[in-house]
Amino acid sequence: MIAPSPERNDQEREDLIAMLASQRELFRFTVRGIEDDQARQRTTVSELTLGGLLHHIVKSERHWTTVVVERDENAKVDVSQLNSEYRMGPEETVAGLLEEWDAVAENTARVIRTVDSLDTSIPTPTAPWRPERVWWTVRFTLLHLFREISHHSGHADIIRESLDGANTSYQRAS
Repeated sequence: MIAPSPERNDQEREDLIAMLASQRELFRFTVRGIEDDQARQRTTVSELTLGGLLHHIVKSERHWTTVVVERDENAKVDVSQLNSEYRMGPEETVAGLLEEWDAVAENTARVIRTVDSLDTSIPTPTAPWRPERVWWTVRFTLLHLFREISHHSGHADIIRESLDGANTSYQRAS
């Protein structure tokens, strides 16, 4: 399903890769300098933590690139994983998750560069909240991933500000 296409728009693909990298960098800036125990700390009434958000967006990016590649018309969201989706596991570290994200990002760039067409329609997994199969273009799926990262970068910024006053615009002196 993934093969270079002579008709592909290389500039659009590179723009998508660059924008995803830019959003990842904003999130990474927000978690810069925090310890693992801080990453697990709730700082608002929400259950969200910096580590939990990092865990989620790494898994989310891996999930959506898999959807693009596999195009499984029978795929379903594994609801048994939802309780841990926004939690940094006890064995996980910020450094480890960031390293994992680097590998996921490299794979995402490879998929974007080699997918047959950004206009190809692919099936998305069904879920209890969306039982009917929905088909998205590869482009829309990548834009959804972009939105996911940017959305959670905003959450991370608020959590980090509540933690120690730092955010994507300002880092406190140590």
